[in-house]
Amino acid sequence: MAIASQYDSKKVEDKWYNYWMENKYFHSEVDEREPYTIVIPPPNVTGVLHMGHMLNNTIQDVLVRRARLKGYNACWVPGTDHASIATEAKVVAKLKAEGIDKNDLSREEFLQHAWDWTHKHGGIILEQLKKLGASCDWERTKFTMDEKMSASVIKVFVDLYEKGLIYRGYRMVNWDPQAKTTLSDEEVIHLEKQGNLYYLNYKIEGSDEVLTIATTRPETILGDTAICINPNDERFTHLKGKKAIVPICNRVIPIIEDEYVDVEFGTGCLKVTPAHDENDKMLGDKHNLEVIDILNDDASLNAYGMHYEGKDRFQARKEIVEELKEMGVLTKTEEHINKVGTSERTGAVIEPKLSDQWFLKMKEMAKPAIDAVVGDEINLVPDKFLNTYKHWMNNVRDWNISRQLLWGQQIPAYFYGSGKEDFVVAETAGEALEKAREKSGNTDLKAQELIQDKDALDTWFSSWLWPMSVFNGILEPENEEIRYYYPTNDLVTAPEILFFWVARMIMAGYEYRGERPFKNVYLTGIVRDKQRRKMSKSLGNSPDPLGLIEQYGADGVRVGMLLSSPAGNDLMFEEDLCKQGSAFSNKIWNAFRLVKGWEVSEEKEQDETSKIAIKWYTARFRKTLAEIEDHYAKYRMSDALMSTYKLIWDDYCSWFLEMVKPAYEQPIDAKTYKAVIEILEDNLKILHPFMPFVTEEIWQEITERKAPEALIIAKWPELKDFNEEIISEFALASEVIAGIRKIRKEKNISFKNTIDLMVMNNEKASELFDPVILKMGNIDAFSYVDKQVEGALSFRVKSNEYFIPIAGSIDVEAEIEKLEEELKYNEGFLKSVEKKLSNERFVNNAPEQVVAIEKAKKADSEAKIEAIKASLKSLK
Repeated sequence: MAIASQYDSKKVEDKWYNYWMENKYFHSEVDEREPYTIVIPPPNVTGVLHMGHMLNNTIQDVLVRRARLKGYNACWVPGTDHASIATEAKVVAKLKAEGIDKNDLSREEFLQHAWDWTHKHGGIILEQLKKLGASCDWERTKFTMDEKMSASVIKVFVDLYEKGLIYRGYRMVNWDPQAKTTLSDEEVIHLEKQGNLYYLNYKIEGSDEVLTIATTRPETILGDTAICINPNDERFTHLKGKKAIVPICNRVIPIIEDEYVDVEFGTGCLKVTPAHDENDKMLGDKHNLEVIDILNDDASLNAYGMHYEGKDRFQARKEIVEELKEMGVLTKTEEHINKVGTSERTGAVIEPKLSDQWFLKMKEMAKPAIDAVVGDEINLVPDKFLNTYKHWMNNVRDWNISRQLLWGQQIPAYFYGSGKEDFVVAETAGEALEKAREKSGNTDLKAQELIQDKDALDTWFSSWLWPMSVFNGILEPENEEIRYYYPTNDLVTAPEILFFWVARMIMAGYEYRGERPFKNVYLTGIVRDKQRRKMSKSLGNSPDPLGLIEQYGADGVRVGMLLSSPAGNDLMFEEDLCKQGSAFSNKIWNAFRLVKGWEVSEEKEQDETSKIAIKWYTARFRKTLAEIEDHYAKYRMSDALMSTYKLIWDDYCSWFLEMVKPAYEQPIDAKTYKAVIEILEDNLKILHPFMPFVTEEIWQEITERKAPEALIIAKWPELKDFNEEIISEFALASEVIAGIRKIRKEKNISFKNTIDLMVMNNEKASELFDPVILKMGNIDAFSYVDKQVEGALSFRVKSNEYFIPIAGSIDVEAEIEKLEEELKYNEGFLKSVEKKLSNERFVNNAPEQVVAIEKAKKADSEAKIEAIKASLKSLK
């Protein structure tokens, strides 16, 4: 069958992906081989493919395809995360559009809607990853709300509670008023925002005196329960023991003393609102202050907001400021920049809120996770993230793991009475009833009298078990798969979830298996545009990944992503890189077509040029393979690709094939052809992880192959010693050939016409590559001389001088005339530069860089003049 004249990625990609799937090349089962395991960072079930996913999953696919070729039992486990906040928000929005209020539904009814939505829209991203060529073991696809995955989460919760590591506490938490749920500290993004500092006068009870307080949140005065002064501040000594009156609500509150107050900030006095500030809560606990919460769950004001009840906090702020102005209480307003906590998921401004929540103690669990990374158990790549990791882990706070959501694993706590401790924690309702009867002493307690906690667990509380739960290692800790595939090898993820996910997986790994969950953590950079802006839908600067694949092919896009993606550093993405990747696919295809177009002769003897070419390329390949292996070992994917790219584009296509190419309408000898094909196959093997489709297509076109002979499961080339000398000798020979070609081009000497070449071999260079120079330079006679050749064109390579006699090749008189014109121009240019440099005023006053440029021009002109004079001398 004729080979297509052009590479068609659209036809090729679906064909080979389906072939790989049909033959189960992606699927892994426990066997005698050494495993290589990667678990995918599970994307949100609500998600669609974006450029960050493209980068992350391309890197994973490169690693897992290479592992297959190296003979490992490669297992790449895919899956999705239920993304409690994001998914619930989408379901609520869908219900709202249908005129249904979430609050009118029972838990079961809402969850049915959530599951319907998930089945319809979820997992789209996994199908999109197939277009990229991701060779995941799709038979192992997991979802964090799968039955066994959820059972694992519940089992761990109960276990940690029984170990005393999970507790229920009434504490200040981060409240997202849009999602109406708590968030952990790590889910809050602190942004600098322009605001105001308001100066308010509080009257002192029983006098005409006032006390000025500075606040950024005037609406919270309605929740004030004290004013605090520093006991060492002499300005306020006379106020000790007195009381103040809160504006608007006229509540009488005590003036307390505490060294916590910064005498330098604001007015030196602090209003204390225990329900709406974490530090105020600590002061309130210390001084037994009343706690007044003025906000509803949606951040509107409640009954304590008086005539502002029902109004949004920010609207209430504006109106309260106006009322305070009218009352004469607001004395001054200053612009003020402060850090405002916002929700990572919804972008809403976070409210500190007192609430009964579930927490996981982290200090104890963090220690082995710190030791593992600080030691050599787990490697962070690049290691610049080590200090960030250590800082986070050494300052870790208890993890708020409860969320006021319905979508997610429901907390397995069951309440049976009105007392604070009247609850039990159990994996099932039946176990809970037994525990509740035992704890309460009430043997007549009925199942219907137990009420399960309505809250769900934080999504991260399921994904931190991911490397174990995907192999059912929590429910069956000694099953065959967890013992074989765990710990996994490499984790590829983004630095922004180093603490959210990576650190917590490490903690869980040591807690439940006593060992690390993975050996290496490859932290990718952020995909940015040419202006260094992060690519996002909101900015409109992010291309559609599937559109790129449609235009440039999956291989082209993979190469485009990786060409400039050093580990941990941001990727400055340009679409032209994908174009370059697509051009590479075409280059390889055309090289293959060239080879397959040669006629092969069994009788023809192998010539010296081919022998030398094969020896040289074999050495070049082995050296590059060693470089590539080193790059892989250091997770320098971009460098590994670039080494492969240069080897195939430059050394194979531009040099090797030209060296062995038979003369026009002549056959190639069978021995050389066999070597060319073997070399091509080795090239395809090392290129396959980066460009799986075009390589498999060429591999299968080379010869008819059966399923066990597919490229995807071929054998990676072995590292072998290589001849460094032949590589360096070719480097000189290639410069000689380039010199010959340059002269032919400049002097319009047809490449079809033979020329003679003479060399003064000052370098004592090997004669090994002389046959190659003869062939590729189209040289008729090649000789060694011991002096310069008169009347010849010349060029230098290192200290060697090469001469091309020009008799009959060029019009000597015309060449002399042309060179004399060039000499005249360059001498005139040199005079103008020398005149400028002889001007002391210019040299003394011009910037140093400008003077340096002029000096460089002078040196360049002098060198050109010398070269032209030498050429003229040889022609006259």
